[in-house]
Amino acid sequence: MIVEGFIWLSDIIDKLESKHGVTRVEVENVFTQKPLFSKIQRGKIKGENLYRALGQTESGRYIVAFFIYKTTRQALIISVRDITDRERKYYARKK
Repeated sequence: MIVEGFIWLSDIIDKLESKHGVTRVEVENVFTQKPLFSKIQRGKIKGENLYRALGQTESGRYIVAFFIYKTTRQALIISVRDITDRERKYYARKK
């Protein structure tokens, strides 16, 4: 999967920073570090499905980003949080 850009909604940015303590830079950084992608749900619009990206930031933090992969190859970020222990084990096995 190739992500060529990001779509950020202001209320999502506020939630990420206040609730999860994750910055836009960290999220975008994960996408440059070759994350593990998996399809979560089929989208309401053909070709625009919900995905998750498991990855690590340059600083070493492990996060998961949920996003809609748009037909323009942009990621519409829906939510981001620290990964769970189970997700971290999965990430370690697959990497």
